[in-house]
Formats: sequence, C-alpha cells, structure tokens
Amino acid sequence: MTDVLSEVAPPRGTDDSLAVETHGLTKRFGGRTAVNGVDLVVPRGCAFGYLGPNGAGKTTLIRVLLGLTHADAGTMKLLGHSVPAHRDVALARVGAIVDEPRFHQHLTGRQNLQILAAAREPAATARIESALDRVGILHRANDKVSKYSMGMRQRLGVAACLLGDPHLLILDEPMNGLDPAGMADMREMILSLVAEGRTVVLSSHLLDEIERTCDAVAIVDQGRIIRQGPINELLAGSSLEVEIDCDAPATAQSLLADNSFGATVTVLEDCLHVSLPAGTPRDVVAEVNRILVTSGVSVYRLQENRATLEAWFLEVTSRLGDTQ
Repeated sequence: MTDVLSEVAPPRGTDDSLAVETHGLTKRFGGRTAVNGVDLVVPRGCAFGYLGPNGAGKTTLIRVLLGLTHADAGTMKLLGHSVPAHRDVALARVGAIVDEPRFHQHLTGRQNLQILAAAREPAATARIESALDRVGILHRANDKVSKYSMGMRQRLGVAACLLGDPHLLILDEPMNGLDPAGMADMREMILSLVAEGRTVVLSSHLLDEIERTCDAVAIVDQGRIIRQGPINELLAGSSLEVEIDCDAPATAQSLLADNSFGATVTVLEDCLHVSLPAGTPRDVVAEVNRILVTSGVSVYRLQENRATLEAWFLEVTSRLGDTQ
C-alpha cells in the first residue's frame, strides 16, 4: 500500500479518544421510534459492531449520524466534531456504505472511482490506484461493474470510502450476500484497516461474524441499546460451561452435586457438563478438577467453553423479555 492511504492521525482540535459519541439520540417516524435515546460511545482505532436483528434501527442510526435524516432529539459527535453543526468538517474524514453500494454498472471500477474522486479534494484522484490495490481488486479495475460479484462490489464500495483517507468507516451490513470465502476476505480487510489506526463501525445482524471481527459491540433492540462494551468484558459476565471426559461420569456427578460454587452438573452421552454461574473465577475450574482427581476419578479431558456472543445475546434478550 502506498503512503497516500496511511495518514490517519486525528485532526487537531478534536477528541483523540472517541470516533463516535451520541447522547439521547432519538429518531421517530410518525408514531414509531426507530432510534430510542441512544447513548453510544465508539473508541478510536477499533472495529466496533452495532449489532441487532433486522428492523432494530441500525440503518436509521447510521443515516442520522451521516446527516441523511435529521434527529428528533439528542446530540452527536463524529471524530470530535459536533454534528450537524460541523457536519462538513466531520464527514471529510468519514467513509460510509449505507445499504448495498451502488455504482454505474456500464462503467469500470476505476471509472466509477474517478467520478467519485472528482467530487472530492484533488488528492482523492491520487488515491484511486492505492484504494483499488488496498481492497484487492486492482487486477479487475478495468472490468465493468456489471461483471462484478457481490463481494467485489462490496470491495469497490470500501475503495470508494478510502478515497477520502477516512479516519472512520461506517459499513452497513457489509457481509450481506457474501459466501464464506467472501466473508473471510471482508473480515481480513476490515482488520487490516483497523491495524492502520482507522475506526470501523459495522452494522450487522450476523453475530458470529461480529465476534470474529470486532473488539467491542453495542447490542440494539427496538431502537434501544441494551448492552455495550468490549466483547471480552461482556462475555465475562456470561455463564461458564466446563465439559469433562472421565472414567466415571455418574460418580463425578455425585461428587459435584453438593457444591458451594452454584454449579449445575449433568451427564450427557457419557460426558460430564458443569454449568457455572456468570462471574465465576477460573480457579473454580481448577477446584472442580481437584475434587474429581483426589476422589479417584480419572480425568481425560477438561475443556472450558465460554459463551459465544450469540449465546450471550440470547441469554441477555431472554432476561430482558422476562422483566418486561
């Protein structure tokens, strides 16, 4: 990659720590509230997932942030600049894809970028080759976009974002329509952009891909953020499952049945499953192993299974449903 895409230091006079900051952000459409009092904080230099089911208000939030639709209440900042008061300054270093990227199908990838670059600062034209190379489609730059796959159009969309040398990229469902190989390529590209110091916000309903790609997430449902923070911290508050292969599972179950650490112990297909409450420290796992071994049970395998983001999400939304 050439140097024209490497200068990503925050502009002077802005908050160096946050890429996105909103307080009480609200957007209504008639009697429906699509974005409901959202307080969102996205640190710089990370991949951040805005995660929720279809219809949860993810795309509407992006449109509000980009000024494509107005907010009914609340405040927001992009790269330290208040929006909409300083929208032009903020968006000069923001690249975004909302819905599927759209291009002139009868033109080549390079020609499409030339048109977009002409509407930006003069340096944007000099970034075209680097952007195409950066997203891995330089060898197809002279092909018409009508010949591009969905994955290639997504890559061209990211290349269009890179023309402005963005500090912040906001991508709406970038994995939609991609096959597994395309998803892996997109994930690798996003992680490499973050490695350069850029911030990438991904709106998605694909929990597994968000867990593979992002450092932190916000979980949104019906326009409200119900949880947000680093993924490892969120999952630390989930239950811990321990799977144990041993020579006497029924005996092991009896040994652990009356325990002081709140475990639920079951035997399934000759394998012992120990479910520990949220927040259980890891030394409890060592204690489980000690109890079995000192009681004469031979342990062949002991495996911790922390909850996945998907399991944690279902657990959280289930608890919320119980209280509503």
